[in-house]
Amino acid sequence: MSRFKSEFLAELSARGFIQDCSDYEGLDALLKSQIVPGYIGFDATATSLHVGGLMQIMMLRWLQKTGHKPIVLMGGGTTRVGDPTGRDEARPLLTPEKIEENKAGIRKVFVNYLTFGEAPTDAIMIDNAEWLDKINYLDFLRDYGRHFSINRMLSMESVKLRLEREQAFSFLEFNYMLLQSYDFVEINRRYGARLQMGGSDQWGNIVTGVDLGRRMGTPDLFALISPLLTMSDGRKMGKSLGGAVWINADMLSPYDFWQFWRNIPDADVERFLKLYTELPLDEIARLGALGGSEINEVKKILADEVTALAHGRAAAEAARATAQATFEAGALGADLPSVALSAEEAAAGVSLGQLFQRAGLASSGKEARRLFSEGGARVNDEPASDPARLIGAADLAAGPLKLSAGKKRHAVVTL
Repeated sequence: MSRFKSEFLAELSARGFIQDCSDYEGLDALLKSQIVPGYIGFDATATSLHVGGLMQIMMLRWLQKTGHKPIVLMGGGTTRVGDPTGRDEARPLLTPEKIEENKAGIRKVFVNYLTFGEAPTDAIMIDNAEWLDKINYLDFLRDYGRHFSINRMLSMESVKLRLEREQAFSFLEFNYMLLQSYDFVEINRRYGARLQMGGSDQWGNIVTGVDLGRRMGTPDLFALISPLLTMSDGRKMGKSLGGAVWINADMLSPYDFWQFWRNIPDADVERFLKLYTELPLDEIARLGALGGSEINEVKKILADEVTALAHGRAAAEAARATAQATFEAGALGADLPSVALSAEEAAAGVSLGQLFQRAGLASSGKEARRLFSEGGARVNDEPASDPARLIGAADLAAGPLKLSAGKKRHAVVTL
């Protein structure tokens, strides 16, 4: 039986989302008594989030499903500073134009996970540039800066590690904690948020905001963090052998997204079913108990459910059908990533190395050459050793050309 009385904390606890909370009893009582607005911040450092952030997106989804109000905070302001958490060096500074482009891409992720609108539990999306861009520096130092302890800030893990390694830590980065803490107070004032969630690497920043709220006389604020995940084979969540696993379809096809989940290690299946799907826990326990060849069918269920949330049920079914055609029937699935050559390119010829890069099977020319030299490249299921070999109209006269990187990543070349 759950130690929690609120549906939200009970569900998250049972599924493995919770690592720590600033006040379990207080938050549980608040969630039980009223609709609680809660938020998570996402800085606009790329044009899509990757699956490393999917845990936080699911926390917002469960918040809404259990009767509360999710707030998606876009970090249009804080991105201009750059979060130093977990970094050995400063993040590259982005132009305002690039930040706007990234924000537009990230927004696409949330429409499949949250219901936006005007109802009490409908999600809203806000941007901290709305208030951070208007800060008067002297007023901010006087009204808020006096509540921050340099001694405490220096003890934060993100700061301490950089200083211990004698790595540069700029004053710009040092201010990030102040801005994130101020966000919490401001979002409470404007939108009534009482809860901030995030990964465990954000614990110091979030509880500093809780403390700032207390000093500024706001109602009790709460921090809730999830564990940082790695896969059982040691890979960082959100990374695959081919690079980052993006959520946006224009950054990574739904088929490749499906394949990522289909190919996770066996040891992670039950844990990921709890975190990244909405299947009932008793059904997950049943699936998790299966072994042998049956585990592959469970992985397909995981891939189906996660892909359906991110891209829609039709995209998940198409990805499964493509995988079945490619791996089980020996055909070319219709949903495989493809590269279309123009008539001019087909006449001149394009090297296999370039085609592997354009198909997303290699992230660079160096990686493509390594793939060929190590025997991982195949063309129409035959080993290929020469990345400089030109592919042209004659090679495509009989139909599409199948490219393979290893046993599980495929693409097609067409005219």
